[in-house]
Amino acid sequence: METEEGAGGPGAPGLCCASFNQDTTSLAVGNKTGYRLFSVTSVDKLDCVYESETPDVYIVERLFSSSLVVVVSQATPRRMNVYHFKKGTEICNYSYSNNILSVRLNRQRLVVCLEESIYIHNIKDMKLLKTLLNTPANPSGLCALSINHSNSYLAYPGSATIGEIIVYDANNLSTVTMIPAHDSPLAAITFNASGTRLASASERGTVIRVFNIPEGHRLIEFRRGMKRYVNISSLSFSPDNQFLCASSNTETVHIFKLEHPTPSGEETSPSWSAYMGKVFSAASSYLPAQVSDMMNQDRAFATVRLDVFGQKNVCALAMIQKLPRLLVASSDGQLCIYNLDPHEGGECVLAKKHRLFASDKERGASEGSEPETRSARPKLPNLRGHRRHPRNHTLLCHSDRLLRGWGSEEG
Repeated sequence: METEEGAGGPGAPGLCCASFNQDTTSLAVGNKTGYRLFSVTSVDKLDCVYESETPDVYIVERLFSSSLVVVVSQATPRRMNVYHFKKGTEICNYSYSNNILSVRLNRQRLVVCLEESIYIHNIKDMKLLKTLLNTPANPSGLCALSINHSNSYLAYPGSATIGEIIVYDANNLSTVTMIPAHDSPLAAITFNASGTRLASASERGTVIRVFNIPEGHRLIEFRRGMKRYVNISSLSFSPDNQFLCASSNTETVHIFKLEHPTPSGEETSPSWSAYMGKVFSAASSYLPAQVSDMMNQDRAFATVRLDVFGQKNVCALAMIQKLPRLLVASSDGQLCIYNLDPHEGGECVLAKKHRLFASDKERGASEGSEPETRSARPKLPNLRGHRRHPRNHTLLCHSDRLLRGWGSEEG
């Protein structure tokens, strides 16, 4: 989630950006006064593991639970800074020919997306491996990178006018397939944890489709709604690949259940929904294609009604304290955690609401516990004096030892 202004304007606690890490154990948020990294492993307590006073940050991405964090600020929108935040040191910085729109990470690759080009780095030494030039105009920087580093699939728009998806192998540096996903331009795409499924939504926001990877065959469709077009801001699979959530500029977050085929030879007990599904399937062959498609689309398994309307947000599904939860970070500076009933679905129950830029005292009071005492954290170096390399993409690595230090979860 990236916004030009926070929800409340300058000086307000609204967010400029918010992103969950690859396994939804951490949340990174930024506003006009700085950015923070939170550990999201408990419902009732939100631990701030790092905070910086770097202003106007609009991209913050953390690599799993390691110490590596990537930051881009509005002051230098063409420069990516990579930090070891626990040591308070810069690992390297890299400058590009145009503004950076998004950054994606896994344990093998770091991907930087500009409006008409994509840069693929080897995350072990930050060397540039591949530049994809003259990609279709992508003003929102829409792209997705599989968190499974053994395949490292990258997905990005293949057209600026229709919803084509290019799937690229970022390990072998070759194109895998092109998926004709939607009639309208893409609005959101995401991989599941294993990189074997890809979900997409178009700018219309009414239909969400899931494809298998690397083949690119359509597996299932979900209908978010029919009455109005919406701007879907985020899609996210659950860690166990059982659910898919979608948030938009409306007050409703939808959670869809991914039905998995039963093993061959096994018979499932008949149900009313299964019976009606067979009836619709049989009837669809005699109906117009548009009507047939609508009959074969599944509806939401569970929903959440947010308190706010029209604000940007990012959603994610996670297992927290051994239970499935829906997390929604919104541009008004709040993180809401909801309980999801994996068997019955329905309306999700709000379990906890956290203020992301509250002070320690305020956060402790809102959580009903004493504020945590945090040790002093080193400030990141002032980078205003560093040279910029807008043309040759020169990499500035200050120490090979730093590159080896952040790879572990504890590092």
